[in-house]
Amino acid sequence: MKYLLFMLLLLCISVMDSLSQSLKLIDQQSQQAIVNASYQYGNQQGITDRNGHISIKTNEKDALNISHLNYGFWRISASELKTFLNTGIIPWQKQNFQLQTVSIIALHQNSIDSVSLTFNNQNRVSHDASAILAQLPEVALIRKSGNYGFDPVLRGFKYDQLNIVMDGAQSANAACPNRMDPPTSQMPLNMLSQIAVLKGPYSLRYGNAFGGTINFQTSPPSFSSKPKVDGRMSGVYESNGSIYRSEAMLDLAGQSANLKLFGSISTGDHYNDGDDNEVLSSFYRNNFGSSLALKLNDHQDIRLQISHNYAKDVDFPALPMDLRKDDTWLGSLNHSIRFRSKFKEWNTSIYGTYVDHLMDNYDKKLDPRKVDAETQAKTNNYGGRSELHWQFKNSQLYVGIDYKNEYAEGERSRRFLMGPNAGNTIYDNVWQDASIVKTSVFGEYQHRYNQWQLVYAARLEYNQADADKPDAHFASYYDDLSSEQINSSLSLGISRRLSSHWSCELWLGHAERSASLSERFINFLPVGVDPYEMLGNPELSSEKNRQVDLNLKYKNASTLIQLSGFVASMKDFISSEIRDDIDPKMPGSPGVRQFTNIDQARLSGFEITWSQLLLKPLQHNLSLAYTYGKNEDSGEALPEIPPLDMRYTLMGTFFKNRLKPELRLRHVLEQKRIAKSYGETQTPAFTLVDLSVNYQISKHIELNASIHNLFDETYYEHLNRSVKGSLKPIYAPGRSTVLTLVAKL
Repeated sequence: MKYLLFMLLLLCISVMDSLSQSLKLIDQQSQQAIVNASYQYGNQQGITDRNGHISIKTNEKDALNISHLNYGFWRISASELKTFLNTGIIPWQKQNFQLQTVSIIALHQNSIDSVSLTFNNQNRVSHDASAILAQLPEVALIRKSGNYGFDPVLRGFKYDQLNIVMDGAQSANAACPNRMDPPTSQMPLNMLSQIAVLKGPYSLRYGNAFGGTINFQTSPPSFSSKPKVDGRMSGVYESNGSIYRSEAMLDLAGQSANLKLFGSISTGDHYNDGDDNEVLSSFYRNNFGSSLALKLNDHQDIRLQISHNYAKDVDFPALPMDLRKDDTWLGSLNHSIRFRSKFKEWNTSIYGTYVDHLMDNYDKKLDPRKVDAETQAKTNNYGGRSELHWQFKNSQLYVGIDYKNEYAEGERSRRFLMGPNAGNTIYDNVWQDASIVKTSVFGEYQHRYNQWQLVYAARLEYNQADADKPDAHFASYYDDLSSEQINSSLSLGISRRLSSHWSCELWLGHAERSASLSERFINFLPVGVDPYEMLGNPELSSEKNRQVDLNLKYKNASTLIQLSGFVASMKDFISSEIRDDIDPKMPGSPGVRQFTNIDQARLSGFEITWSQLLLKPLQHNLSLAYTYGKNEDSGEALPEIPPLDMRYTLMGTFFKNRLKPELRLRHVLEQKRIAKSYGETQTPAFTLVDLSVNYQISKHIELNASIHNLFDETYYEHLNRSVKGSLKPIYAPGRSTVLTLVAKL
């Protein structure tokens, strides 16, 4: 009898053991266990332990639901679960800023998610990061040149209303008053892994996010137990404009050290528009950089990054000068330490950026030529950031402090060739050696409760501004050139899973932004939409933005639909007004505009995206975006607001993902809402069609062939500036054939 009972007990244990399965949840990139992830399987639920283990009694019908603050929510169907049960491992891709109103652009990694947006190898070879951002319909570009120095506009927010950073901290200031070198142009694309576009004043950890944050993230360090060498080389040729681009990367990984070396060179000539008219657009740019990471021990590492950007002889037909030279250095040092407790991580970084910019009008065809002009300008930007991270059972907390110092100096020389001043040279103090110092504390708390997720964020900034070398004429218009302001920003995000497929988010935010260096100290230069000379105003009040976003999302195994709407009500909006009582400095200028605050302005709009897996090899994506801007004081439309933009993409994967054809359609409506007081004119609608085929020749070689603007459409974007001295806008390129070759180790 004892023997029989013993055998029955062993049989019960065996049966129970056969029903109970153990799975390990790991990060797809780092292969580390994911701790504190909640899971539910039928009536079974729990939280992963320090080894990422999930223990469940399986059946053939239930789906496994897992959720984590850093990874979001994942419903694994019963059929998908069988595959993971065979390996015992569930790899999960981390979704940074999952709770934010965010778009992620992956630059170097191909996603296997059937509803993700993928981007081709031309991204990392591009010489201007804004061209990649423009793949999102909610991002438009201000173009003053055909091929270089594009300024992004996100939902109608632009310039310093957007917080543009690299790795959450480093940034660059445009040395050119006309922003030939916007911060996005300085980002070393082939050092990046992804770009996170966080919309609205909600994510406050990385700076003053007045209208949004664009975070360029570099490739993380990779260590290997055995010496490992990786690398790639890429080349692109674009027929319209004879554009050549190339880039290369070498990655040397060891057990405690990782060295990455990067480099790229791009050059191009003038291109032709759809009517075969030549558009001045020549440029040259190179970038070289390196990243050295050292693992001090199992819990901490340090990383040093340095990159150098150099551009020369760039045509800017919409501006009074062309770029002659732009020489930029970016450097950063980051230290990270991880703990095995609720206190999870401490990250600290310091950085510095130096820009040396030269522009002149020597190549401009002026008839008559009255003045030879040249501007030499420099900016320095340095600072640091330190952030602490705690992770609890159902929540996590970020607390930190950051410091940023922005400085600009520059001088314009004007040698008169005609008139009463012929033979004389006058020097203008462009930036007045101006500086802005920002010291801030910030925090973000994320909490999960059942199907609810909440995010609270706050930032308090002390902003100081002054001019060390003020121009006497400029200073005569103001009582005091220095200022001190305190800006507070708050946000609240609420996310709720309505069902297994539906979820919604509500975001409320208040942000304050002090005026930029240009808005405070620019000294009689035409840097706006129209040719009026702009006069800075150091007495500007801080802009205030009160914004609400509502997002609705539907997702199943083959479909993703997202609906987003926002309303931003702004007080003390920084704009400008014409001053008839002030004379311009340059002959031929229509007058002077002075920066000023207007009482009320409003931006509102929506975005819609729909991605769907059709048949097994085919996927299509539809997206559109629209923004409405209004000056509530005058009743006029705000300037530089793009019209409704619609995109449709049909793509497929064949021959075991080796062949990937893609068809892209873009339709933009005409823009009738214009700011006539800024010289804006209505913009006609246009439709573009692009074709692309990507083929994986072998494990090491990949080829892409594309045709841009297939039907040779003659068009221009609403935000394209007009050619200097005319009302003719800068037209976009006509048909162009693009060939890309990528070789990997």
